[in-house]
Amino acid sequence: MGNSPGNRQNGAGDGASHFPTSTGGIARLAYAKLQLAGIPTEPLLIRAGLSEDDMRDSTKRIRVRDQIVFLNLAAHALRDDFLGFHLAMHVEFRELGLFYYVLASSANLKEAFERAVHYSTIVNEGIIQEMIASKHHGISVRYAGVSRHLDRHQIEFWMVALVRICRKLTERRIVPRSVRFVHMRRSGHARFAQIFGDHVEFGASVDEIVFADNLEQIPLVEADPYLNRLLVKFCEEAMANRHSKIGSFQSSVENTVVPLLPHGKAEVGEIARRLGVSRRTLARRLSGEGLSYSKLLEDLKLHLARRYLADGNLSISQIAWLLGYQEIGAFSRAFKHWTGKTPREARSELAA
Repeated sequence: MGNSPGNRQNGAGDGASHFPTSTGGIARLAYAKLQLAGIPTEPLLIRAGLSEDDMRDSTKRIRVRDQIVFLNLAAHALRDDFLGFHLAMHVEFRELGLFYYVLASSANLKEAFERAVHYSTIVNEGIIQEMIASKHHGISVRYAGVSRHLDRHQIEFWMVALVRICRKLTERRIVPRSVRFVHMRRSGHARFAQIFGDHVEFGASVDEIVFADNLEQIPLVEADPYLNRLLVKFCEEAMANRHSKIGSFQSSVENTVVPLLPHGKAEVGEIARRLGVSRRTLARRLSGEGLSYSKLLEDLKLHLARRYLADGNLSISQIAWLLGYQEIGAFSRAFKHWTGKTPREARSELAA
């Protein structure tokens, strides 16, 4: 089963610098795929606020938002609406460096999950993971400083990669009990069933993956307690050197709004309550970022509407419901007010 974590790196005890810990690995995988397909990368990189040097130098940190934007552009250029899924199915996990090896050397799958949750910001500072430890074990994901509605490919990559890592580390065909994604998909479920089984939900209120097995009783084939203690020390040093930044309040509000839209609960008072602030504080903090709640909500609905219209499997009535409109007419009037076009006209232009 490939090289063990102890054999992969020469002189692992010489220092943490032997293990790459930079973010942006998924963007670099997409960049390589674009190059292989002969698609010019520079225009896409410029639109994402990135450079060729960012892609070629694996020690450079790529902001999570820039990675998400680049993945969306790459998926469009490659005509691959399942780019994150496809990248995760072929990634070499040892390229994750320190993060992968601290998982691989853990004693059992539960311990590996705990390591993944604790050290996830080493490879992606915009995703916060939390352990689910009730009747079943799993991991829930929330976005920090990044608006969740912008992303599909990154979160799908991570969920698929997590299952593949579980199988690689245990040499068992691990299948989740359930997988839930916040973003909407109306097609392609058979593709995800290949790796997740039949219990996959899109348009959920949370991103999470849950396993039925007692993970503590599933040993890892490359467990090495001595190496693991050393790598944990390196991970702690890597995290101590991270200068975490508090994300915009806008992204926190947007991440709270999106799951509530279809249920008609995205009122400002409810959003403030869920964020643990008063309506006045919410308005003040948004104002500090040059926004009002009504403007944020309108821009968010427009962005989502365009994304949903690009998905030919969603009907206009379904899109209206996803955005919180009880009638198609109300959605059509709002969309024409925003863009000067009807939803059907915009869909025709997107399909051209």
